[in-house]
Amino acid sequence: MKTPNPARRSEQSRQAILSAAFDLVAESGYAKLTVEAIAARAGVGKQTIYRWWPSKGAVFVDAVLAVTGDEKGHFALPDTGDLGADLRVVLRAIVDEYNDPKLDTMSRAMTIEALNDPGINTEIIERIMGPHLEATRERLRAARRAGQVAEDADLNVAVELLYGPIYHRWMLRTAPLTHEYADTVVGFALRALRAG
Repeated sequence: MKTPNPARRSEQSRQAILSAAFDLVAESGYAKLTVEAIAARAGVGKQTIYRWWPSKGAVFVDAVLAVTGDEKGHFALPDTGDLGADLRVVLRAIVDEYNDPKLDTMSRAMTIEALNDPGINTEIIERIMGPHLEATRERLRAARRAGQVAEDADLNVAVELLYGPIYHRWMLRTAPLTHEYADTVVGFALRALRAG
């Protein structure tokens, strides 16, 4: 008889917990999320959750990372040598995420919690937004080395030029969020950043 592998069982439980947290936030919002509800949905005991995470917020951040990127917070933008094409790919992907009803609900819940809970805000900035923003700055540094971005361009502002309009339109629902809009944002940003 084969002995069950505890590591595999633990990974299955961890994935079930992350999936449960994500689904519950999408269904009811973060405010109604509880460790008890996550445990019930995942089919695990509360002690299993508390063994790996200190709070429901920490579970939620890991659930977001599991769905949207590298769970360890490692991100990289494409680098084909064509900065415009690479940025269009990234911004179009963000538009697609925001237009997905489940991801939209989760993102809005995350935004509300970040505004109301400094601890969650710090987690989100350090583990989700920070790595994404740094990956974008790194791609812009590569473009600067290739002569595609002005030497004196402020890369922190450049990142805001790229992501700010997308976030603004999504958050306030001022107009449809489309690939065409993402491409327009990239075009404006590149004109502002262009060397020479």
